[in-house]
Amino acid sequence: MARKKKLKRFRAVQAVKELARERVGAPPAEKVVPHKNKKAAKHKPTLGKLLGQSE
Repeated sequence: MARKKKLKRFRAVQAVKELARERVGAPPAEKVVPHKNKKAAKHKPTLGKLLGQSE
C-alpha cells in the first residue's frame, strides 16, 4: 500500500518570500567580498628565490 504524501506546514515567512519573488523578481546573486584583514603579498618571489627554495 502506498504511503500518503506528507503535507508541508504553512510558514508565513516562506509565503511572503514567494509573493515577493513573483512581484519584484528573484534577488541578485551574491558577490564574493574579500576579507578586510587579509593582506596580499607585497612582492612576488623572484625566479632565483623560487629555485633556491626547491634545493
